[in-house]
This record gives sequence, structure tokens and C-alpha cells, in this order.
Amino acid sequence: MNFEISGKLILKEDTVYVTDSFKKREFVIEVVNERNTDWNDFIKFQLIQDKCQLLDNIDIGETFKVSFNIKGRKWEKDGKITYITNLDAWRLEKNITNEMQFSQPPPDFAAPLPTENDIPPIGSYDNTPF
Repeated sequence: MNFEISGKLILKEDTVYVTDSFKKREFVIEVVNERNTDWNDFIKFQLIQDKCQLLDNIDIGETFKVSFNIKGRKWEKDGKITYITNLDAWRLEKNITNEMQFSQPPPDFAAPLPTENDIPPIGSYDNTPF
């Protein structure tokens, strides 16, 4: 499943090498709650492998759009089952406009309503069934 969300970068971690062949980088964005800014959301994402460098050109405080997938895993150790959910970012887009700003509505291209002179008189139609 692919999702997108926009927010302001508030935390940018360094790349962590989990193993010799696996690396990840985590970051957090703040998403404004329009009803009450005391309830803003702070969402942590991860970038993995070759995607880790996507965060290099984004600065703390900058607003951008994150495209991501939701991944869920089941992990069992010592008879205990743990469920893990990750938000795997795969694209970061800078220079987005505020999504709450609306552009001008498109011009109305609807045809004008017919006038009395445009409607043919009753009985002038042929009797075709279609």
C-alpha cells in the first residue's frame, strides 16, 4: 500500500548499519492538526538501503512530502510474539505548496441554458422512436 503525507522535519538521524548488508536511517516529521495545534502528530519513518541518502538534502524545519509504505512483521523470541510496524519511506519531495491553499477554480465551461427561441414548437418533431 502506498501513502503520502506532508510535514515538517523535526528529527534527522544518522544512517545506522544494522548488519554488513543492511542499513537504515530514521526521521520524524510533525504534521499539523488543523483543529488544535497542541495535538500535532509526530510520525517516525525509516529509509532503508539506497534510500538513506534521500534525507541528505532536507534540513530541519523544512516542509516536504513523504511517500511511504506500511510494513508489518511478526517476530517471535523465547515464546513471546511481538508485532512490529514500520513506515518505509521511498520518496521525499521538497518545495511542496501548502496543501490548504486552494488555486483559483477553473472557469465555467458549461453551455448556456436554452432560451425560448432555441426550443422547437410542439408537434414539429418527427415520429422516430429514437
